[in-house]
Amino acid sequence: MPNEFPIVFEKLKSIIKPYAKKLTVKTDKADLYYLDAGFSQKWKKELFFASAQIKKNYVSFYLMPVYMYPDLLKNISPELKKHMQGKSCFNFKKVEPKLLDELNQLVKKGFERLMKEEYS
Repeated sequence: MPNEFPIVFEKLKSIIKPYAKKLTVKTDKADLYYLDAGFSQKWKKELFFASAQIKKNYVSFYLMPVYMYPDLLKNISPELKKHMQGKSCFNFKKVEPKLLDELNQLVKKGFERLMKEEYS
């Protein structure tokens, strides 16, 4: 694991940690931070919200609202898009402040949309 991965992990974790006040922390370890949105009457199960996880070759950031509402990705920058793997995962190897700021805004939009669509 490269030396910078724990720093990247902490930056990604800091993006979603403020939402822990309204969501459920499922895991909070040195290499994994995981939040659920709670039980959804609509889906009859607990919904995953987001997580950050240190892996072998990068630090992954999963954001389920972009999978549920793909239109949230419509206006992301090509730079952030390059970090995507699959439909809801972003991988980082180093701290990129501009992209982390953009990801922070995407998380905010995703949280607001999830709360509106699934819990109101």
